[in-house]
Amino acid sequence: MKIDIIISADDIKKEKIENKTVIVIDMLRATSVIVTAMNNGCVGVIPVLTVEDASEIVKNSKEEFMLGGERNALKIEGFHYSNSPLEYTRKSIEGKTLVMTTTNGTKAIKGCIGANNILIGSMLNAKAIASRIVSLNKDVVIVNAGTYGEFSIDDFLCSGYIIDNILKLAEADLSDIAVTSNYIYKNNEDILNFIKYANHYKTIMKLGLSADLEYCCQKDIIDIVPEYKDGVIL
Repeated sequence: MKIDIIISADDIKKEKIENKTVIVIDMLRATSVIVTAMNNGCVGVIPVLTVEDASEIVKNSKEEFMLGGERNALKIEGFHYSNSPLEYTRKSIEGKTLVMTTTNGTKAIKGCIGANNILIGSMLNAKAIASRIVSLNKDVVIVNAGTYGEFSIDDFLCSGYIIDNILKLAEADLSDIAVTSNYIYKNNEDILNFIKYANHYKTIMKLGLSADLEYCCQKDIIDIVPEYKDGVIL
């Protein structure tokens, strides 16, 4: 098994992901939201690129959808939820389908179409992701959503933790960037303390969302692996 990393949604290339197992990470906060919502009984998440796409789905369907996401880390006007995982409680999301659009995360998910499997990863479900990866036994590309097309410390550190869990279960051939990600995690296992250097961390703190940060940095509190297939995360 080979493991590689793509550092932002803007760096996804078809030949890099085709027929591979892909793990999409947007730790702060889209994939943490998806993992949480699915764990709390959400029946499906439809990721879309634009606010207009989300509105069109709701307008043209008889099914009741919930709208969630953000632009520039803020709730979108008229949406039910922001991009805070703490809003997606069992009481609010169980049995419902979520249509979601975010600045970085949903772009990364949609950009991975063509991969063999597209798994949704975070710190919250890292061990479950690692187990699924080992069972699939295919070459892996970890796609970091990044921030506005740029490298993001938080996603990279989360990648390193997932790699660490994979290596506890199986042997793998790591690319240089995957080695680096794992090395950085191994030397900075206190996630919350290290990601304070990330630009997106500073943005979230300015918005008073420290509770989101603390939640998203928790390791392995959820034991499910959402997967994107045919337009829906199940």
